[in-house]
Amino acid sequence: MRIFPKEIDFFEIFDKAASNLTKATSLLVSLMENFDNLEARAKEIYEVEQDGDMLTHDIMKKLNRTFITPIDREDIHALASRMDDILDLVWGGVDRMIVFRIAEPTQEAVELAKDLHRTTEVLQKTIKELRAKNYSHVQEHCIEINRLENRIDRTFRDALGKLFDDIKDPLLIIKWKEIYEHLEDASDRCEDVANVLEGIVLKNA
Repeated sequence: MRIFPKEIDFFEIFDKAASNLTKATSLLVSLMENFDNLEARAKEIYEVEQDGDMLTHDIMKKLNRTFITPIDREDIHALASRMDDILDLVWGGVDRMIVFRIAEPTQEAVELAKDLHRTTEVLQKTIKELRAKNYSHVQEHCIEINRLENRIDRTFRDALGKLFDDIKDPLLIIKWKEIYEHLEDASDRCEDVANVLEGIVLKNA
């Protein structure tokens, strides 16, 4: 019987969660650029989202079972929750494309997907740097995440304006507006993750 329980490596699980998230956004870009076999592509993203849910549950379960954590418990909880939110929003956007029977992507949707993928790639690097306690690199990556979030915001605003200028079908406007909002909200959650990571650096640097 252990008097002192073995410390759980939360960063290993976060690495897996970040990698899983990047996989989802990569699949999103592929779907937007190719736009074929939509049901199969959507199913693949859904399975990645389910894997993300399992990783989130694993983090929460282990968090409730240990007293020894590498960073504050509330930060572990916030990181896990916000990363799960990103994945949920990515899947939500894809699901609506299927439900709404979107015939083809817009150029703005492709741009949003690509920038969201770039953001999750940076986020994945940031988690690795945090694990290695390279705090200056964490801060640099967080600045880049914020920059990408601002770019996605601008693309989102331009995309909405173009919808109302170019599309006459009000139902199609409503459909694309909701899809765009999911992708923009996913970017906002990435920024939330960056804010949590910056807070961790301030506590531990």
